Order: sequence, then C-alpha cells, then structure tokens
Amino acid sequence: MEQWNVLVVSHVIAALYSVAIGPLQILRRRRDRVHRTLGLLWVAAMYYVCFSSFWIVTDGHFNWLHGLSTFTLITVTLGLISAIRGNIPAHLGNMVGSYIGIVIAFGFAVGVPSRSIPQFLMTDPGTAIFVAILVLLSVGAVYLSLARGERRSTPLGTGGARTPAVPLHVRHSVQPVLKGPSKT
Repeated sequence: MEQWNVLVVSHVIAALYSVAIGPLQILRRRRDRVHRTLGLLWVAAMYYVCFSSFWIVTDGHFNWLHGLSTFTLITVTLGLISAIRGNIPAHLGNMVGSYIGIVIAFGFAVGVPSRSIPQFLMTDPGTAIFVAILVLLSVGAVYLSLARGERRSTPLGTGGARTPAVPLHVRHSVQPVLKGPSKT
C-alpha cells in the first residue's frame, strides 16, 4: 500500500472538493458572483489535483492518470480563458469535460482494490467518512455564505434584477458617453 503522506492526503482532499463543487457549478442556472467565486475555487482545486498527481507515482512510473492530469490541465485552462473572453459554449464544454474526467479518475482511485483509497476505506472507514463529511459541509458553508452575500448585494428597487455578466475585456473597452451642457 502506498504511504499516506501530506501530499497524498492533500491531493485526495482537493479531489473531493473538486468532485463536490462540480455539480453546484454545472446544475445552477444562474451565472453570477457565486458561480465565479466557486468556479475559481474549483479551478484552484483542479490545478492542485493535477499538479500534485505528478509527484504521486507507483514504482517510480507514471500511468494513464498522469496523462489525464495533463489533458485536464489543458482543458481547465482553456475553459478559464473561454470564460474570460466570454465564449460561454467553449467554457461550458471544457469545464463539464474536465469535471467528467475527474469523476472518472476518482471512480478509478476508489474502485480499484489495490489502490490506497479502497484499502484506507477498509481499514479506517470512520476517518474517511469524517473527511468526506467535512469537505461537503465546508463546500456547503462557502456556497451559503456566497449566496447570502449575493442576495445582500442586490440594489434596492431592482426587484432582484442583476446586470448580465459582461466579459472583462468588453467591460473595460466601453467608454462612457459624455453629454455636453444642456441648451435649455
């Protein structure tokens, strides 16, 4: 069995965060500050999972999961760039594809009996369940905190209407229209 060290434990916890945040991002209909903030947390967790995987090797060799990590680094980056540029269909495709990839990798990590996670689940299921519950509770707390802040930031008198999300490069390229003095 692989040795459980800080790298492996942090890798597993970041993967759990990625798996837990993904459905919130994909299934929520509104794309607002909550979506952007949770999305940045998800991207950070995905990058950590992918980069840390290169230091987790079996018998000094890489396997197909490392290839998936490389591919995921590319798709998450393309998805992030697409969101910044306002190309929402490309953003959606890259991010959903990346999420499906991490779910497949997580299923493989949990489903193969010779790997560390299934052995850990057999020897210490209480700790594994405790960590999973902590991850879910912390994701829920972050989501509720962000959603509550979003409701409070709604301007009075707008009936909850928000301005549509405008890509950053468009927001900064629009110049205000200045009116001259009135001829009344």
